[in-house]
Amino acid sequence: MMRLKPGACMAAFAFAMLAGCTLDPHYERPAAPVAATYPQGDAYESTSAAVHAKATVTATAEAASGSGATTTAASATPAPLATDTAWRAFFRDERLQRLIDIALANNRDLRVAALNVAEYEAQYRLARAALAPSISASGSLTRERTEGVTSSVSNLSVGTTSWEIDFFGRLRSLKRQALETYLATDASRQSTQISLIATVATDYLTLLADERLLQLTEDTVKANQSTFDVTKRVQELGNSSLLDVQQAQNSLASARASLASYRRAVAQDRNNLVAVLGAPIPDDLPPPRAFDDESMFADIGAGVPSLLLTRRPDIVQAEHALKAANANIGAARAAFFPKIELTASAGTSSSTLSNLFKAGTGAWAFAPSVSVPIFDYGSNKASLDVAKIEKQIEVADYESAIQTAFKEVSNALTARATYVDQVQADRDYVASAQRYYTLAEARYKAGTDSFLTFLDAQRTLFTAQQQLATDSLSRQANLVTLYKVLGGGWEHG
Repeated sequence: MMRLKPGACMAAFAFAMLAGCTLDPHYERPAAPVAATYPQGDAYESTSAAVHAKATVTATAEAASGSGATTTAASATPAPLATDTAWRAFFRDERLQRLIDIALANNRDLRVAALNVAEYEAQYRLARAALAPSISASGSLTRERTEGVTSSVSNLSVGTTSWEIDFFGRLRSLKRQALETYLATDASRQSTQISLIATVATDYLTLLADERLLQLTEDTVKANQSTFDVTKRVQELGNSSLLDVQQAQNSLASARASLASYRRAVAQDRNNLVAVLGAPIPDDLPPPRAFDDESMFADIGAGVPSLLLTRRPDIVQAEHALKAANANIGAARAAFFPKIELTASAGTSSSTLSNLFKAGTGAWAFAPSVSVPIFDYGSNKASLDVAKIEKQIEVADYESAIQTAFKEVSNALTARATYVDQVQADRDYVASAQRYYTLAEARYKAGTDSFLTFLDAQRTLFTAQQQLATDSLSRQANLVTLYKVLGGGWEHG
């Protein structure tokens, strides 16, 4: 049991009564346990983009010099921040925009998150209502007969029952706790919306990529089937070995296996997209863009880590939960002080209904009560300790949320830079493999190279095309992830 001196009790009582304060600890936002800037270095800078930018600047300068114009250095306009970019402005594909609209209207997880917000908003209103007295009116008429005498009593009164006067801020602390919990739930809804938008975009990109891979595989199966047919006819004429036929058949069987795999993947991708939309995919969607279209997404800037503290919903949610725990300490502290309740009523009472409002029938009741904790076997002290421990847990959760956000953004930033180089290298690989295939096919038909070289060129081209499609998907999906982890996506736009 916490012991307070009588003078301190009276001073606290007078100050609380006059100033309407609470016993909440002073809140200070914990320091962010991350660096002030995101990591930098070669992994965060695209070599291809830098070379392209340098070439563009050089060409522009040469053109201006040739025409006699004077060039001046101008700083590039920084890309807008993700949190300042509404999702409709970031996702430029009209087909994807329509799918996101459908998901926001029909997804059940988002619907549950919105209902949770409404529930906690109602609980906050309940906590706020407890600060004011509840006034009600009541009336009664009693008639009874005893020993041959009939009597009646009529009553009408207006009053309040068990209204706690919040001298020490217990109810105000509970109200603040309910408010912060409500705000945390609303931030959670925003996080759910961001995740939903990112999931729709990623599932949509995956479907487009698998459709591209399916088309590549179908083309490869057709090419392998044609090669097998030609090789078999040539072998039957005695101009090719049985080994060439077997190698062609092996390539055809492998391509058919890939074809079945991608057909399954495309069907499953559609099912995944329908599930996250919460509704069937409409037939009247706008025409799609290519999944590796460079203009599918707007450019966004990362800003600095401190911006995440006030703009990323999961961090905002963690801080509101911390503030709620801080307010709970105030309520636990107030439990050590007297609890004052008031019951009062005023009205009229008469033995006859006709005389109920005449002079002399007035009635009133005033019954204040005070309960003072004297000995509770440490219950209040334990409650206060629990509240303090819960606050420390929320502090750790808040710091963990910041560290997780910093890691996610840093990983997405290095992926954005390196995927540019990787996809460009894949394109070079496809171009080289295409030249190799064309040359090998011509040399095989001319009898210069073996059939094995031709098959190797065919497999190399297919592998290069698969790798380009897969890495292009990873690059586009990472841009969606970067937008998400930077806290964009909860504004409609």
